[in-house]
Amino acid sequence: MKNIKRIPESELEIMQIIWKEEAPVSRMTIERALQEKHPLAPTTILTLLTRLCEKGFLSLRKEGRSNLYEPLVTEREYLACESRSFLDRLFGGSVAGFATALCDSGIKKEELEELKRMLEKGEL
Repeated sequence: MKNIKRIPESELEIMQIIWKEEAPVSRMTIERALQEKHPLAPTTILTLLTRLCEKGFLSLRKEGRSNLYEPLVTEREYLACESRSFLDRLFGGSVAGFATALCDSGIKKEELEELKRMLEKGEL
């Protein structure tokens, strides 16, 4: 697994939009997606995109006057790293400790059954 650094919520929000769209993605596409939930100024979006490029999460390709962005880190790769980090930080790497906390959190019986099925099928 790659060593991927954690990114702030604002940058993660941009990455989640990019992961959902077909690459390459323009700033305007990101801006439109953000308008629905969390509008940001175009300059703020550009700053976040620049940071993501500098951190190695995105590549930038200029096409005329437009910048097009492509993810260099997949959503699955990022979630795997974040999950491992979460497990290590909060539970000392103990999956059993995490499972106990999950059960104590009021997880639904159906969700536990789904998790059990995934484990039995080897999907996890």
